[in-house]
Amino acid sequence: QVQLVESGGGLVQAGGSRRLSCAASGRTASYSTMGWFRQAPGKEREFVASMNWSGTTINYADSVKGRFTISRDNAKNTMYLQMNSLKPDDTAVYYCAAGSNWAYWGQGTQVTVSS
Repeated sequence: QVQLVESGGGLVQAGGSRRLSCAASGRTASYSTMGWFRQAPGKEREFVASMNWSGTTINYADSVKGRFTISRDNAKNTMYLQMNSLKPDDTAVYYCAAGSNWAYWGQGTQVTVSS
């Protein structure tokens, strides 16, 4: 079993920054690759970024490239999402996910970007 707990959400002004964290526990092999997703009101959940254990494979959605940075501290079993130059369109519940076919999900953390 794997547990994922996000934190760091909140209200931020457009142009501002926020860092999200995702703490993982359980079977470490299940979260060799971890990722971030988000779901805005009335929209489907969408991929934001992902990173493998070694950090050699990183992917970003086009909408966040150049603004968001995914990272992880394997010693702490924690993944991060540094979000810069935030826009109102980034407002969403952000989820971290892990495991094969994203089998494990956190509860989500709300990020609201005001204009």
